[in-house]
Amino acid sequence: MSHETAAPAGPPASPPHPYLRLLATPGARAFTAGNLLARLPMGMFSVSAVIMIAGAHGSYALAGAVTATGLAATAVVAPWTARLVDRYGQARIAVPATAVAVAGSLALVLCVHHDAPVWTLFATYAATATTPNTGGMSRARWAHLYQGDPAALHTANSFEQAADELCFMLGPVLAASLCGALFPEAGTLTGAILLMTGVLVFAAQRATEPPVAPRTRAASPLRTPGVPALLAVFLATGAVFGAMEVVSIAHAGGAILALQAGGSCVAGLLYGSLRPAPRVGRRLMLCLAGMTALMSLPLTAAATTGSLPVLSGCLLLAGAATAPTMVTGMTLIQRLTPRAQLNEGMTLAVTALLGGIAAGSAVGGWTVEHSGTVTGYAVPMCAAALALAVAAARTRSA
Repeated sequence: MSHETAAPAGPPASPPHPYLRLLATPGARAFTAGNLLARLPMGMFSVSAVIMIAGAHGSYALAGAVTATGLAATAVVAPWTARLVDRYGQARIAVPATAVAVAGSLALVLCVHHDAPVWTLFATYAATATTPNTGGMSRARWAHLYQGDPAALHTANSFEQAADELCFMLGPVLAASLCGALFPEAGTLTGAILLMTGVLVFAAQRATEPPVAPRTRAASPLRTPGVPALLAVFLATGAVFGAMEVVSIAHAGGAILALQAGGSCVAGLLYGSLRPAPRVGRRLMLCLAGMTALMSLPLTAAATTGSLPVLSGCLLLAGAATAPTMVTGMTLIQRLTPRAQLNEGMTLAVTALLGGIAAGSAVGGWTVEHSGTVTGYAVPMCAAALALAVAAARTRSA
């Protein structure tokens, strides 16, 4: 009687890398491609506007004030746009909203080129406030695809934040290069074309679009316990980004901003490949503490060495805490916001961030104008310390 010998079992197959698993999700690559195309201009518009307006009018204070006005208008309009997206769907709202924003960008170009009155710069840049939160819509798709899988959702959030940083890393470089090599309006024109094209591609991917939430009379996410304090953290964090952008452009040109975004992009990808600790609130505090400490490096470099390579290295390190902070904050927002209002909740977070960027841009521009760029680098460090203090107060009151 013969006996068959079982073949020895091979080593167990290793699980796919979290990011490979993410991009293997059906439909993910298609909507991600469109979303990246639409998000790249987010890193271009403000830099292009600062270069274009400062070049035409000779004032960084005016350029910072105009971009701050546009961001403040976005802070008001974006939640309403997001609420429409939750109610009627991403494709139905995003395309016309983007068309209005692109028209505002083109109008700004015409006003600067033809030396229109200063008030028209504020009005046209404010018209771009209808730009939909494409990053929030993409995160909403991941939340829909990975319901009940917090580890995969953590990776998806980290991927989205790294995508944000990649766009903010490449955007300023592309904008500064176009404005310098071609003509001052080239950055804004290119950004408008990319934004419209990307949103059209993204909206066409209907298979992964979250279903429209049933109409309810639910209160705004602003009334959800814990959300207002968390939005205040996003507000202060945005001031870090806005001030750093204006100060760095004035000190060394827009291209140097790519280093901070590059450090954040790498840190975000590494953070997403790790298993997150369960206490999200404590993680946020640690991230903010790290960001506060690292934001002191550019100030120290500018004040003590005056060396551009040293400053560049410090900006690279300063970006390392940015993505983990944003990923952790977005995770908290997703946990606190009702699913039917997820896009609105995340847009409120981005709105708070934009409001902070507006304030940081204005304060940074004013500081550069009156005290110089070295003193200007103190503004993002102070804003990071404020975000940490607000988070600490939120934790104590929770």
